[in-house]
Amino acid sequence: MSSDGQGGGYRGRIAPTPTGFLHLGHFVTFRTAWQRARSAGGTLIFRNEDIDPQRCRPEFAAAALEDLRWAGLGWDEGPDVGGPHRPYDQSARFAAYRVACETLVREGRAFFCTCSRRDLAEAAGAPHDESGEPLYPGTCRARAARPADGAPVALRFRVTDGETVEFVDGRMGPRRFVAGRDFGDFVIWRRDDAPAYELAVVVDDAAMGITEVVRGEDLLLSTARQLTLYRALRWQPPAFFHCPLVRDAEGRRLAKRHAALSLRELRARGVRPEELPSLVGSGVADG
Repeated sequence: MSSDGQGGGYRGRIAPTPTGFLHLGHFVTFRTAWQRARSAGGTLIFRNEDIDPQRCRPEFAAAALEDLRWAGLGWDEGPDVGGPHRPYDQSARFAAYRVACETLVREGRAFFCTCSRRDLAEAAGAPHDESGEPLYPGTCRARAARPADGAPVALRFRVTDGETVEFVDGRMGPRRFVAGRDFGDFVIWRRDDAPAYELAVVVDDAAMGITEVVRGEDLLLSTARQLTLYRALRWQPPAFFHCPLVRDAEGRRLAKRHAALSLRELRARGVRPEELPSLVGSGVADG
């Protein structure tokens, strides 16, 4: 198997965001990624997705490594074991993201945008995408250069209205989205001078030779956006496998605010790693 994943070998990844302790839902998704990599005889990468300087914390990154090891998962490359695609912390990979942005700007696929969240929320009659976010109304689409006044500015990817994005999900089957209807121009570089999730994961998955992305089904729309970036950058996209979401006893999707279902708390309560799968859907949050 070649180290860049181009020789036909399976390369998967576990990619937590260190904004809190990992919960049972993360374990289910990451265990699926681990199982699929191991069953394929492939390579599994741990990537620390710490690009948000305001929300990510080193202590949560360290806890993710420790808690997933405790839960019985392992990986072949990562910040704690090294590998041929260092660094495995996104906060140390900004140069690669900037190069991708420069390419997209140069080719007319990205534009500078001064719109704030409030501007978008107040846009009269703006339609919304599946996630509830307003579709970008095109206010700055004609802007060809960064504003000279130094105002905070984001970079948005210019979608091709009407472009069809189709892929076959490994669990959910055929999926179809239409740019300009299901999602609009989206941010690839934020106003606080940090790369956006959509761009960073595409750059890193391509650079690390990832052949299949395993993640939650709440990211289906993100997958559609990211596939347009793969096309624009002329990179080969990976396959996708979207896992069902784990919900609490009241049917709500688990989030990091569910402290009772964090791996750290379950471990403190004496739960053994082999018991974790049986807790899914058991209402343990009420225990």
